[in-house]
Amino acid sequence: MKTTVELSDELFRKVKAEAALRGRKLKDLVAEGLRHVLETPPAAGGAGGRPSLHDLMKDSCGVVDSGMSDLASNPKHLKGFGRAPRRHR
Repeated sequence: MKTTVELSDELFRKVKAEAALRGRKLKDLVAEGLRHVLETPPAAGGAGGRPSLHDLMKDSCGVVDSGMSDLASNPKHLKGFGRAPRRHR
């Protein structure tokens, strides 16, 4: 079925470029994106149905071995965390 979809110029350029990089037609990339949105359940508690940072990163948790069992369990590793002065340009 044919349909008309209005996209911003910027989004159209990005999608067209991505399709070219993947060696695919724009219509196929758009259809794949729509299928992905329809098949992916909305994240629970996410703003506007978007996944939370935790949902996006949950498969990466525990991937890096720092050599310490848990940095958060030792206060010296968190000393000053979040207290650095902000730099303004």
